[in-house]
Amino acid sequence: MMIQHLLSNYEEAAAVILFGIGFTTLLFHRNLIKKLIGMNIMDTGVFLLLASMGYIRGRKAPIVENGVTDPAAYINPVPAGLVLTGIVVSVSVTAVMLALTVRLYKRYHTLDLDEIYVLSKHEKEDR
Repeated sequence: MMIQHLLSNYEEAAAVILFGIGFTTLLFHRNLIKKLIGMNIMDTGVFLLLASMGYIRGRKAPIVENGVTDPAAYINPVPAGLVLTGIVVSVSVTAVMLALTVRLYKRYHTLDLDEIYVLSKHEKEDR
């Protein structure tokens, strides 16, 4: 029964798998770039889930030319708008995180979070 549900909703299964890959990458890697990649993979999973939930098979995109004849014939445009807004926010967050990562690398000459933590503690002790 569950396999049949997964096969019929393969978009949702792919979204959950992507989110899981991103989450495990975020948890188990100490490198800041790898953590950033994991965060972006998680974002992709969320966007895929939102887009797949907003799509209804057999309905058209909400592009109306000669007036609305039957609103039930169109999909809801709100999930697509949320996905586009989320992508813009995700790109902005990624840019800021990359800038901070570059600053951390210039200061500590490493991208390993544990090493950065130890070096920052030594900096505080030296003050």
